[in-house]
Amino acid sequence: MKYLDEFRDPELARRLLREIRERTTKRWTLMEVCGGQTHSLLRHGIDAELCEVVELIHGPGCPVCVTPVELIDQAQRLAMEPQVLVTTFADMLRVPGSQRSLQETRALGGNIRAVYGPLDAVRLAREDRLREVVFFAVGFETTAPATALALRHAIDEGLRNFSILAAHVRVLPVMEMLARDTRCRVEAFLAAGHVCTITGMEAYHQFATDHHLPVAVTGFEPLDLLVGIQACIDQLEQGMARAVNCYPRSVESAGNPHAQRMVESVYEIADMEWRGMGLVRQGGYRLRESLREYDAEHRFGALAVTDRLPIVGSSIAPSPPAVCLSGDVLAGRIKPSACPSFARQCRPEHPVGAPMVSSEGACAAYFRYAVAEEPWEGG
Repeated sequence: MKYLDEFRDPELARRLLREIRERTTKRWTLMEVCGGQTHSLLRHGIDAELCEVVELIHGPGCPVCVTPVELIDQAQRLAMEPQVLVTTFADMLRVPGSQRSLQETRALGGNIRAVYGPLDAVRLAREDRLREVVFFAVGFETTAPATALALRHAIDEGLRNFSILAAHVRVLPVMEMLARDTRCRVEAFLAAGHVCTITGMEAYHQFATDHHLPVAVTGFEPLDLLVGIQACIDQLEQGMARAVNCYPRSVESAGNPHAQRMVESVYEIADMEWRGMGLVRQGGYRLRESLREYDAEHRFGALAVTDRLPIVGSSIAPSPPAVCLSGDVLAGRIKPSACPSFARQCRPEHPVGAPMVSSEGACAAYFRYAVAEEPWEGG
């Protein structure tokens, strides 16, 4: 097995692999929800090692990948305003909008800066109170508490020049959507441990019961993933469907109540457009009405219809259209290698779709780890 010596406990890994093979009477289909899990599964060759007994489908586990094009375009328009600085995580800079990426907009004169976290954006607003600082907030439930905390700091300090362009998404609603999709062949889920560290496990118990789909909450290390796969296989072979915690060193049943309260004080649950997947009911967060003055979409609403980006004669021309099946990749209907642009027009240095850009994207994982297989398409 590839890189087996890098495992925390190689002997345990061998035992888990053997037990999974021995206990499996048919080939089961599992979906890992987190992009970090996808990269670990491919990097360590777990998918190839178990391919005869388990088919691993890669789900919408990359928040950067599902950020709506419209919000990326809006961030670019804001960045072209003379007194506005747009800040965000580095992963967002190369994600294509409708015409170009934030990185390309920065080359055209847009005021955009990558930051390590939202508190860095608050610091920038504090240092220059004559400039509007917008934090383009992306991520699952994991990063929402940090954004909420940053906004609370800005409010406490009286920073009226700080606002948030919110694009936080919620994992369980999209799992619900996939479970209801008749084209989805998933028979069990490997749920994202870092998300459950915040949200807890309680809602997943109801999900497993309602859809009769086993759920194993796992971490990202290869042993964590093998334990999660084994837990799913055991349930499937016995005809059971429960949510089990295979990441107890980080995940507690109730999650992190302090982080939950911080998020609830700033955000409310809302329907959210997911790039490539359409509208997900209760699939994201928006700022509460009482904090609307800190909502960049509200504060700069007039700019949403005023495109200041140069198009004709710009030094960076829009890329020619190319086929991108990222929506099917994110929904687990196809593997990245089934997309006609994969490793052809779409490569890390010239990505066509967001899953090739992000460090958690499934297409980037397939390209990086040179997954060689016949193009596959789900039924």
